[in-house]
Amino acid sequence: MASTPDEGILIAQHGSGASMVQCFLRPDKANRHGLITGATGTGKTITLQTLAEGFSNAGVPVFMADIKGDLTGISQKGVIGDKLAKVIAERGLTPPESTAYPTTLWDVFGEQGHPVRATVSDLGPLLLARMLNLNETQTGVLQLVFKIADDDGLLLLDLKDLRAMCQYVGDHASDFTTEYGNVSAASIGAIQRGLLQIEGQGGEKFFGEPMLNIADFMQTDGDGKGLINILAADKLMNSPRLYATFLLWMLSELFESLPEVGDLDKPKMVFFFDEAHLLFNDAPKVLLERIELVVRLVRSKGVGVYFVTQNPLDIPDTVLAQLGNRVQHALRAFTPRDQKAVKSAADTMRSNPGLDIGTAITELAVGEALVSLMDEKGRPSVTQRVFVLPPSSQIGPITPAQRKTLIDTSIVAGVYEKLVDRASAYESIKGRTDSRLTEATKRSTPADAATSAPAEPGSRAAARTAPPAEAPAAPAAPERSILDSIGDLMGGGARRTRASAGEQMIKSAASSIGREVGRQVIRGVLGSIFGGSRR
Repeated sequence: MASTPDEGILIAQHGSGASMVQCFLRPDKANRHGLITGATGTGKTITLQTLAEGFSNAGVPVFMADIKGDLTGISQKGVIGDKLAKVIAERGLTPPESTAYPTTLWDVFGEQGHPVRATVSDLGPLLLARMLNLNETQTGVLQLVFKIADDDGLLLLDLKDLRAMCQYVGDHASDFTTEYGNVSAASIGAIQRGLLQIEGQGGEKFFGEPMLNIADFMQTDGDGKGLINILAADKLMNSPRLYATFLLWMLSELFESLPEVGDLDKPKMVFFFDEAHLLFNDAPKVLLERIELVVRLVRSKGVGVYFVTQNPLDIPDTVLAQLGNRVQHALRAFTPRDQKAVKSAADTMRSNPGLDIGTAITELAVGEALVSLMDEKGRPSVTQRVFVLPPSSQIGPITPAQRKTLIDTSIVAGVYEKLVDRASAYESIKGRTDSRLTEATKRSTPADAATSAPAEPGSRAAARTAPPAEAPAAPAAPERSILDSIGDLMGGGARRTRASAGEQMIKSAASSIGREVGRQVIRGVLGSIFGGSRR
């Protein structure tokens, strides 16, 4: 059943005629965030797909992680089978119109979608410490490593850069003690071991260039439908810390890069965080505080954040209090924690005099939910027991052939596929080390070596006395425009440009600014390079 723009996005209903109850999500209240909860197999994925379709129809781009691999069907027209047709008829729902939605597929590992990368420098020490599961002392040392790299103008683009930087700081710890503080060898070792573990999980594919341009998520097609971005997360879920860190980084990217816009008629983008408990499990207090701050403030940037999880207790109270739109599927009260979750969910939804919310939560059928959405005055509506509408697109995954077609015809086809490895901290540090070794070799060579008999070609003596090879000439610096100069004055970073389809040198250039020109890297609330200063 279609909904009008004034009413909003129709996501669920119950009954018919005068007794019909319909639940509309108002686009102008969609940036008040939301929560979708329920036990496994109760219909959360269908709710997620129906909501994504509604936002796309409203011209709002969507991002969502595909945990089970079955959300890609949203790119294909739906087919109503006999089983679904029977359920629709029993619930008195109107069969949906078969529709396909514009979809872009992404994959951190670059196998089931376009590669998604970030640079180490842009990820920042706070999120990286979360990924590496560092304690407070180790996190402090990692922050020191980043600070030294920032001050020296060393680019940390991939993991080999960070490993080299950690080794350099550890080997020269005494040189940094006065200005930066003590560097613990044990902490450096813990960081290096963590990096090896991340590499073993395939995380090295996440770091590098070209880095994701978050603006590529925020697109609409020729019909005005919002682009639906789907991250293949079935394999990524084997590395839950990498998954959680990636999603938090993207949230921080949106927060740092978008301007303040206040309340809009509809969001600029909606973000769905599936398996949301992974974002908060064992997260240090400082990170939880930063997440709470970002969730609270990103609303004014026009971004709606929707957490999807099995249990409302998975979400910290400080974050839960900011989620105004609620869809609660069935919970099973089999354990004391389950019973606590049922009570918590019932107590946090607006009461309905004709509905026992606590009892209803345990009785809901698959595809049935308790729904409370923000009304036109920004208040939670009375909780209703309703049936979620079936999606218009295909339910279930697409075929490998369909996936390949989507990737090949995507608006970003060819942009991120080619990995670029330019000179960065690894090469700079290696150059310093080679230079020191050369100087040491010169100092250890006897003074009369030059007057001794000529060495035989190919001998070690010949190698020591041979003149050094001329270094290749440095490429001419590109002509700088007035916009580059303005960008430097505003934040010290290079403007984001897309030079070609395969090579996109974006935000990581911001960290190349060094103290020799009196400029500082500015880091945002989650430790990434401050987005607003680089555009």
